[in-house]
Amino acid sequence: MPDKYAATWVSYSSISDFQKCPRAYFLKNIYRNPDTGNKVQLASPSLSLGQAIHEVIESLSTLPVEKRFKDNLLQKFDKAWQKVSGKKGGFFDTETEREFKQRGERMLQKIIKNPGLVGRLAIKIKEDLPNYWLSEVDEIILCGKVDWLEYLPDTDKIRILDFKSGTKKEANDSLQLPIYLLLVTNTQKRQVDGMSYWYLETDDKPIDVTLPNLAQSHETVFKVAKEIKLARKLERFRCPNGETGCPICRPFEKIVNGQAEFVGTNPTYRQDIFVLPHFDITDESVIL
Repeated sequence: MPDKYAATWVSYSSISDFQKCPRAYFLKNIYRNPDTGNKVQLASPSLSLGQAIHEVIESLSTLPVEKRFKDNLLQKFDKAWQKVSGKKGGFFDTETEREFKQRGERMLQKIIKNPGLVGRLAIKIKEDLPNYWLSEVDEIILCGKVDWLEYLPDTDKIRILDFKSGTKKEANDSLQLPIYLLLVTNTQKRQVDGMSYWYLETDDKPIDVTLPNLAQSHETVFKVAKEIKLARKLERFRCPNGETGCPICRPFEKIVNGQAEFVGTNPTYRQDIFVLPHFDITDESVIL
């Protein structure tokens, strides 16, 4: 078996970065701060909101059904919010921070009032970062976290639930669903029987989506993964807009050029966190 540490690792977030802008992919996934050796990340209000919401949801996924709502979710959210409060979360004024925090509280109120899938039996994959060989021959590993796996005891199958804290609906051609289907199918033994998105900003309950074909999913994801591996081998990561850059890579270029403000380090992911005034990613949430 090939060496995992020498393989090319891809995930939904890194594949999405590459498809939008290879230069942004490089800056977010390969570039290291020369002063620390860490990767770099730009904090923004939308990403901080997603991080806090998903931290609360992650805490629920590790608990048995009878204990999930024993503790107040809003209190858990307050604790999670402390990690992103102020400038380290991309907030430059108290009014903006208050607005985003209130949005998060409203989202969690929807889960409290309509627990649905969250209140039923669930499966938790034991690995901290689920992964498998997308191709041993090509030495490519697919990895990533899925928000929630509901267990269906009558059929011994599972359903995938993905929480969305952003305002943008997932596009029909998004690779998130194929990637999640591949990950869940190959990192645990039960068959996937369905999937839902829960847009917490706009919807009171999850919305079912049609599962893609498993073989086609592998083919599509593998094709992009090989493009990423080739780009890494050739060290060729060009923005589609050329040297002028695009809205996705330009903010990260400011980190490289010393124009962003350092506000702290995330030791879990070995990331140095930077901020830019007025920077936000309004249609994106944290991808676990």
